[in-house]
Amino acid sequence: MVYFSNDVDILKYEPVLFGELHLPWQVLANGSGGNLSDTTFTESGVDFVSATVTAGCVIYLHSSDGLLDGAYEIVSVDSETQLTVSVLRSEESDDAIALPAASDITYRISTYQPQAYEAAYALTEYFGIKPGDPSSDIEAEDILDTDVLKRASVFAIISAVYAMLAGKGDNENFWKKSHYYRKCFEQARSSARVGFDFDDDGIADKTNQGGSVRLIRD
Repeated sequence: MVYFSNDVDILKYEPVLFGELHLPWQVLANGSGGNLSDTTFTESGVDFVSATVTAGCVIYLHSSDGLLDGAYEIVSVDSETQLTVSVLRSEESDDAIALPAASDITYRISTYQPQAYEAAYALTEYFGIKPGDPSSDIEAEDILDTDVLKRASVFAIISAVYAMLAGKGDNENFWKKSHYYRKCFEQARSSARVGFDFDDDGIADKTNQGGSVRLIRD
């Protein structure tokens, strides 16, 4: 499955989802005793590789002096015990931005990858691509530029998460956020133009417009 967004993309819209509103059952790693110097975070009591932490994940850091209290990008996993982290960057290609040095840091890495999978499946179904459309002869790997579906994926994930949170406590504000992001998702999906490159020449051989509804006869 090709994923169209990662956790950092969600962080740009709703950092609170990696703080107090994180999903406890989707925590990859957590603990205390971490150390941070420049952009290097180390913690000897964990194996980030075995925990399936990857670049594009998000780490929440809190230090007792209050200098650190927020969610940050994971730029790379450098070893089992070391990460390169950064203040949220404008572009993925930008250099990592240093955080304040600190020690004995409490940390948590939570993810929305399961929701990203569901969003990707729904989008491939909508645009007539495998695996969402098993009868299609178009593979997700044929998409020329998956970034055109990034915003739609992010909005679908956030909408689903807020609906989940609202359902747990019947929170009206969470329902409103879920509906708002659902509308954002539908708009982003409708405006997306997905190009497909079947011969790997870097040129779209076919384009599907999100606003064009496909009618399928049973």
